[in-house]
Amino acid sequence: MLSPGRKEVPGVVRALHEEGTPWLPAGLTSRLTWGPPLNRPHRVLSVAALDRILEHNPGDFTITVEAGASLEAVQAALQAEGQWLALDPPWGTGSLGGGSIGGLVARGMAGGYRQRYLGVRDQIIGIGLLRSDGVAARAGGKVVKNVAGYDLMRLFCGSWGSLGLITDVTLRTLPLPPQRRGLLVQGPLAELACLARWLLGSSLSPERIDWWSAELAAAAGLAAEPLLLIGLASVQATTLEDQIVCIAGHTDRAARCLDPAELERLLAEARGGAAGLSEQGWLLRVGVAPDRVDRLLAAPEWGNLLGSIAAGSGLGLAWSSGQTPVAPEAIQSLRLLCRELDGHLTVLEQPQSSSLPAWEDAPSKPLIEAVKRQFDPLNQLAPGRLPGVAEPRG
Repeated sequence: MLSPGRKEVPGVVRALHEEGTPWLPAGLTSRLTWGPPLNRPHRVLSVAALDRILEHNPGDFTITVEAGASLEAVQAALQAEGQWLALDPPWGTGSLGGGSIGGLVARGMAGGYRQRYLGVRDQIIGIGLLRSDGVAARAGGKVVKNVAGYDLMRLFCGSWGSLGLITDVTLRTLPLPPQRRGLLVQGPLAELACLARWLLGSSLSPERIDWWSAELAAAAGLAAEPLLLIGLASVQATTLEDQIVCIAGHTDRAARCLDPAELERLLAEARGGAAGLSEQGWLLRVGVAPDRVDRLLAAPEWGNLLGSIAAGSGLGLAWSSGQTPVAPEAIQSLRLLCRELDGHLTVLEQPQSSSLPAWEDAPSKPLIEAVKRQFDPLNQLAPGRLPGVAEPRG
């Protein structure tokens, strides 16, 4: 693995380009195994040395950080100023501080906070990068109203390192909510679906509305039945109490109030904890139409998977512990079901004995391949890992 110093990174990229060596952009290298395996021998180039906060403007609510900075470190620095990044730590958060900011952008995966604050791609206002030939490029700016380079920023969000190396990112920050509470409602899927539909159409603005499978609820020490985990935030405690009373009045099920510590504990449970997966486990990203999440969780194809899915977007994660083996055929059946429910399934981790494609060909596959050729004509970057293309060219 290559781990050059801050000033050495551009030279290393240029050298790799001149040699024609395939390579994989990386941050803290905490999730290199996510997604499809690379199909050629390659080098890993880590930007862990690029870990500084370059600029924080509290008044404009913006921060510019290098791509190797950990999410945990950035959140800690912002907290001292009464601000935060409205981003969920990735699944399996452990000793590497939730992964790097660059890796978070490259994967483009948003969690439950997307309900109120939108996703990663909506919070980027500027990006710095190195092309595959080592030439530096920049899009966007350092103020929220700057929309220059809009397409390039969103193009790199979710590119999985296939188009270039992210060096720094400018993001929106938000004031830390002074008051936070949670609400947990368990019951039959049909009743929870009615509550979710009402919440999504109401004038309330929860931070998150997360579906949990019965298996995940049981793993967290709760009753083994599905639930909705609702996160609420406000500047006043009385406002939160009014929201809790309003929500509780729209369900016949008992609504359990959660203090901030208990809410955070449950959110940590949904992130999979620090242990991660066993060698026989699965980690999947699922997405269906938001009004069909209950059908997904009720389907036999769901099996014994643990899962958390955002009610507003229909996107979430599902995983198996590895203690109860899940056959690849079962995951393929689940993929077909997600497709029937106007969604998709991405395999992030799978047992070594399995070889399911991480993702299927997208309808825009020809366009994706054309963009790849434009940004990486030698096909050096992340060879075999191109989102929306099941089998990239060798």
